[in-house]
Amino acid sequence: MQISKASEAVGAIVEDVDLTSLSDDQFSKIRQTFFESGALFFRDQKLSPEDHIIFAERWNDIDINRFFTSVEGYPQIAKVLKEPDQDVNIGGGWHTDHSYDEIPAMGSILYALEIPPSGGDTLFAGMHAAYEALDDAMKTRLEGLKARHGNAHIFGKDSAYQKKFGGRFGNTESAVQEAIHPVVLSHPETGAKGLYVNPGFTLNIVDMAEEESKALLAELYAHISQPEFHFRLQWEEGMLAMWDNRSTWHYALNDYQGHRRYLNRITVAGVPLH
Repeated sequence: MQISKASEAVGAIVEDVDLTSLSDDQFSKIRQTFFESGALFFRDQKLSPEDHIIFAERWNDIDINRFFTSVEGYPQIAKVLKEPDQDVNIGGGWHTDHSYDEIPAMGSILYALEIPPSGGDTLFAGMHAAYEALDDAMKTRLEGLKARHGNAHIFGKDSAYQKKFGGRFGNTESAVQEAIHPVVLSHPETGAKGLYVNPGFTLNIVDMAEEESKALLAELYAHISQPEFHFRLQWEEGMLAMWDNRSTWHYALNDYQGHRRYLNRITVAGVPLH
């Protein structure tokens, strides 16, 4: 097994390993690298749905997604699917999964089954690197701040996104989650500080005037959007990617109109954030 950095800011590439037959020592090294790097990328995997579930359960309990269509017979696995005649993709903007939950999911494990001939890459951004690059004045300003996150504007039955998406999300009446989390999060496994706000689900900074909150979030988002904090993953069939929601953003590019893109995703439960 060989591990190398995907970029300076986020991610690691793990080669020469079969995820269906990991030793305890290999898994321990993979786990450590995951929490330190924020994301892992594995090529040339051959996973059945059962294999996918077994690997996910080595990390923690599975967090069954409330809104995505599941794979028939496997409620633990959500379909990330865009058909050739559909215009809007899943995840087509910078976001962090499940930040709207009181106990956000640890991360997601996404396995590629059908990839378009070109396009369909996923961008990742590293929140630890982005935080470390802030000046001391901004770090001081952010200390102790909390942000409110929610999901009704994305998954709710009356949301503009749901209408644009063609009603492909289910269970929309349950899209009522809101949660408050620190703007600067100390990672529960490593203690490293990183930014924990995102354009997809963060609604506002708590106890801050609306315009000031909008301006501060916009400044942070512009900072994180700089390419030095990113890695661009070019998918291949049989590739598995997993990311830590507590320390990364991701963005699925929608540049493959007229082609099918299908991946299976398992979300892994997390722990309370402080």
